[in-house]
Amino acid sequence: MFRLLGKPKEEPNILATLEKLNEHLEDLEKKEKVFLKKVSAEVEKAKEFTKAKNKRAAIQCLKRKKLYEQEIERLGSSQLRIHDQMIILESAKATTETLDALRISAATMKAMQKAMKIDDVDKTMDEINEQTEKIKQIQEALTTPIGSAADFDEDELEAELEELESDELEEQLLQPATAASAATGAVAAGKQPARPIPQNRAAEDDELAALQAEMAL
Repeated sequence: MFRLLGKPKEEPNILATLEKLNEHLEDLEKKEKVFLKKVSAEVEKAKEFTKAKNKRAAIQCLKRKKLYEQEIERLGSSQLRIHDQMIILESAKATTETLDALRISAATMKAMQKAMKIDDVDKTMDEINEQTEKIKQIQEALTTPIGSAADFDEDELEAELEELESDELEEQLLQPATAASAATGAVAAGKQPARPIPQNRAAEDDELAALQAEMAL
């Protein structure tokens, strides 16, 4: 079977092809430099033959120069084609590498999707919700009063608190009224409310009394 089909066709190696093209390009550049030197040499020879009045020899030099220039032009065209081919291959290489990366990414995503089945995701979310509910129940149990504090009636305590707040409010409202009533009684009796004696004046009175007692002695 293998004899009938022959050997499997090897896939082209882009890097190896680029390397060969680059080597060939360097060879063409070397040849071009050689022909350029020959052109310069023929020009110098033509000048010398012209000075020597050897017209036929000078013309032969110019003919060889033309041939060399044609070869240089051909080499330049070949170099241009090789440059163009290298650019195409490098672009194809980049495209191939991009395609390979995309294939790997697609295969990885496919494997991940197989690993993440929808049933497994639903099961995991159910387990998370179940554990969250258990934690809430544990927290509520820890905050529930125990012992004597558990026997207290919350409604009764709130009613008592409201009563205390009401009494406090009544006291605050009665204080201004009591003060106003006392001031009114004092005015009606013709008396002015006693003013506090300054501390400095009281000290002076005490010193005067002590001085008088010493003089009496």
